[in-house]
Amino acid sequence: MKFYTYILSCADGSYYTGYTNNLIKRVQTHNTGRGSKYTRSRRPVHLVYYKEFENKHDAMSWEAIIKNRMNHQQKRELIEKSKINLYNIK
Repeated sequence: MKFYTYILSCADGSYYTGYTNNLIKRVQTHNTGRGSKYTRSRRPVHLVYYKEFENKHDAMSWEAIIKNRMNHQQKRELIEKSKINLYNIK
């Protein structure tokens, strides 16, 4: 099983970071208003970054680093450096 840390771009310009084992389903859940309290009022959201991990611990650790140590500009730079390809998600 693969795990993912992801960043969503919200309609208000903010970012939301999370982790999951089913990236496409999780983004869809956020867009239906059931993903989190934060994204519920900031829809639609768009996947702008993800990183794949072999285990949940590593995905959660990377999520914590992004949430707790990166400001908005640093997240933007991380997103710009990555070239996400949704067709490679399995």
